[in-house]
Amino acid sequence: EKLAPEHGVMEDYEVEHAFPVIGLRTMLLNARKVYYEGNNHTTILLAIEDVTARRAAEREMQQLLHQKELLLEEMQHRIANSLQIIASILLLKASTVQSEETRQHLREAHKRVISVAAVQKHLKGTSLGEPISVTSYLSKLCESLADSMIGESRPITVQVSAEGATVSSSKAVSIGLIVTEGVINALKHAFPEAKEDSHIVVSYAETGSDWKLSIADNGVGKPTGGPAATKTGLGTSIVNALAQQLDASVELASGPSGTVLSVIHAVPVSDLPRAA
Repeated sequence: EKLAPEHGVMEDYEVEHAFPVIGLRTMLLNARKVYYEGNNHTTILLAIEDVTARRAAEREMQQLLHQKELLLEEMQHRIANSLQIIASILLLKASTVQSEETRQHLREAHKRVISVAAVQKHLKGTSLGEPISVTSYLSKLCESLADSMIGESRPITVQVSAEGATVSSSKAVSIGLIVTEGVINALKHAFPEAKEDSHIVVSYAETGSDWKLSIADNGVGKPTGGPAATKTGLGTSIVNALAQQLDASVELASGPSGTVLSVIHAVPVSDLPRAA
């Protein structure tokens, strides 16, 4: 019997079942009920489709994804080991050179390699494309930086406030490196002398597509005169480059009560969609 839309109404569900045929082919059975107006009986439409190639492609895709995950995990492990080796070599070389300037440069390079290793460590195990909790990520990162760079003789705390936001893994890498540079710079310059309640606050906040990352300290502030006030260091260049990758701007405010480094991403009003 020929079925047309005006003769019958299809029920809004499907029943599908795939089964192997003597180990050779995989068939897909599709069953659908059709109800007729003014008639008590129903008709069942059956369709059988050979999905052997599709199922084989799906299995191959799953295997490729599994191999990719294994390769990514192995690559992360090798990168972590390589960074630790490079950091150890730099630190060892710093202890053998005679020039104090060279020794300082090697120690700075060691800190930056450690910072990259810290960022990589806290992203380890994250699946590609999986959103990352900023609060957890920055808390672990700052805790690691504090443990490695703040001694018992320096009572400095590092706090994180991120309001439960999530970011992509690629964005998390840049944010982590910016935070690392900001924290390292604050620990290096903001507290030349020990004082009570010395702290660094790392905060991240989102409003729609806009977001703001800031690293604030309550230290002595940036020098207001002399060469040190106008000198642009490697850390500043790194932060500017990373901010540019994020399509963000960098602002620095400093005074007697401390320094605030802000990285701001704001969508221009002209780029916002307009209501029809």
